[in-house]
Amino acid sequence: MGRLLKKLGISRKQRMQRDLTKSFRENQDMEAAYDSRDRGRRRVPMDQIVGSVGRYNDFDTKFRPKQHLPPERLESIKNRIRQGKPLSPVILYQIKDQYFVLDGNHRIAAAKEFGWRDIDAQILEFIPSRNTLENVLYREQVDFEDKTRLPETIKLTEIGQYAYLLKQISEHQDFLQQESGQSIPFSDAANDWYQTIYRPLAAIVKQGGLITSFPDRTLADLYTYIAIHQWEMGRKRQYGIGIDRLIPKNMEEFRKKMSEKRENDYPEMKRDIIAYVLMNIQGKSDLKIVEKLFTLREVQEIHTVHGSFDVIAKIVLTRDLLSSDAEIIGQFVHDHIRQVPGIHSTQTLIPAFSKVKQQK
Repeated sequence: MGRLLKKLGISRKQRMQRDLTKSFRENQDMEAAYDSRDRGRRRVPMDQIVGSVGRYNDFDTKFRPKQHLPPERLESIKNRIRQGKPLSPVILYQIKDQYFVLDGNHRIAAAKEFGWRDIDAQILEFIPSRNTLENVLYREQVDFEDKTRLPETIKLTEIGQYAYLLKQISEHQDFLQQESGQSIPFSDAANDWYQTIYRPLAAIVKQGGLITSFPDRTLADLYTYIAIHQWEMGRKRQYGIGIDRLIPKNMEEFRKKMSEKRENDYPEMKRDIIAYVLMNIQGKSDLKIVEKLFTLREVQEIHTVHGSFDVIAKIVLTRDLLSSDAEIIGQFVHDHIRQVPGIHSTQTLIPAFSKVKQQK
């Protein structure tokens, strides 16, 4: 391996640096992270502890001590773990999602060797000040977390959206104060908003599987998008109007509606749509095409007919309530019907209003 790296022009010094934990000072300077905030004591995932403040030369990337360090200190800590004795909290510096050890390098080394998933730590966070897109978004997240003190992290991917959530919480705080006639701290209002508004709507979005259609977005992104369009803009939509049946136009009405339900009873953000596809067939391949199309799960009925068209099919599709009927139907017809050899042209009819007699 060493010869290969040498052939690639990687020096011994560079190879040694690659084998070391990250340096806090280097990352601090790179991010211009000098403003600090005390985050108190909490559990930290071990895989996010990536470096050291002053001893990054003494440990490799897996936090194993280098050979020049005496083994007694590490063995003593490992014996304490084997005996079930607690370890004192380590002290970590944080820059975004990475942590650097100020005190407790050997405790981290022992914990990693024993396969611990997290460790008790005192945290001092340093806020990056460079105006990259990532840093601006991170500072907005930190400001949101400092003001709300929520138990879980809400991850957004667009700048400015945290400000909207803070505005939403502020409006909810006003509602709670008017309802109770008492002053409500912002953090208390934030926690109530999180439990009674954010989590129910996020659960509905998650149950609807919408996140799979937006792989570059988070659940919080979709919550915010729906909340803005449903409760903030209040504008009329040309599509996706079925969402109004699930989510009232007023945020507090939604809160009241969800308070009467358990999570298992939350409505799904999906519904069935019916369409009729009329087809012109080339040649005399009607029956072969009918048989082929009837194998599709979405095709509920199919008929050969006399007149301007040769075949008519009834299809039933499922869509989420943010999409348009035309979009879902058009994609299905293009992908599964028009690709069938022998189909010359199609015309799609979408019922506007229907009445169906029940079969006796």
